[in-house]
Amino acid sequence: MRIGILTGGGDCPGLNAVIRAVVRKGVEQHGDEVLGFRDGWRGVLDGETVPLDRTAVRGLLPRGGTVLGTSRTNPFALEGGAERVRATLERLGIEALVPIGGEDTLGVAARLGDAGVQVVGVPKTIDNDLEGTDYTFGFDTAVGVAMEAIDRLHTTGDSHHRTLVVEVMGRHAGWIALHAGMAGGATVVLLPERPFDLDAVVAHCLRRFESGYSPILVVSEGARPADGGLVTSTGSTDAFGHVRLGGIGAALAQVIEERTGREARAVVLGHVQRGGTPSQFDRVLATRFGLAAVDAVHDGATGVMVALRGTDIVRVPIAEATARLKLVPLERYAEAEVFFG
Repeated sequence: MRIGILTGGGDCPGLNAVIRAVVRKGVEQHGDEVLGFRDGWRGVLDGETVPLDRTAVRGLLPRGGTVLGTSRTNPFALEGGAERVRATLERLGIEALVPIGGEDTLGVAARLGDAGVQVVGVPKTIDNDLEGTDYTFGFDTAVGVAMEAIDRLHTTGDSHHRTLVVEVMGRHAGWIALHAGMAGGATVVLLPERPFDLDAVVAHCLRRFESGYSPILVVSEGARPADGGLVTSTGSTDAFGHVRLGGIGAALAQVIEERTGREARAVVLGHVQRGGTPSQFDRVLATRFGLAAVDAVHDGATGVMVALRGTDIVRVPIAEATARLKLVPLERYAEAEVFFG
């Protein structure tokens, strides 16, 4: 069987582990031929491929990023894009396609599945915001990176008696901020799901200073105050129509400095969170996803995504997984609030 594989959207620790698992199981157990498409859906549009065999995937397990490259190309945003994708798959004799990505990449996959292409998706997002799976690989690594940064910032904040605002990724879902903030002992955690009261945030900072320690605030890039101020974006959008965010950390630090009379600094972790080597959890989860994707392909499944439910890998409809984002429940936020201040 000839299987195509691609990685779309943002890079993520664990992508190479999925590629490795698909190739190892497909080639060695089923005699498959695996072709990797370069740079996500752009490679499918242009027919740019690389053959993948055991030698090609050797050493990939601990390697971050994606050896196939990635992009945010949306075939359905281009005139004739969907037809070009189907023509490429037919010309190359691709019998099944394994796209690895988040809601946008898998959203394209779902539409191709509806058009008759055999598609088995693998969920990927450090934000952990895909419905249908308990966890996505990359999330654990991102939380670990953010937690280590918070641990280090506690000491410099206390040494200089200043507030430190740590801005992490999370456009609509605050899973990274929640987990990293709780694990790192943050003074306050601010999420997109819960507009925050700026007065309350300042009060928490003042209380922390009164205790003899300095505040650490962890804020998702998509967090916003209840009064609507401080929301920042570049004004530009990507191929899927998402506005590029950034700057909430700096804006919040400025207000806190003005209102507490103490120095405040913002630290934007940005792409550091999704770069570098994957954690052991992400390596294992990504590997299990890749193995399960090959099983699904050979079972004739299509329009499905492999997912983690408890400790089991299951299959769920891609349409279900991309219908809505998995947001942080308010009861989970209430757990973190116990430790504010």
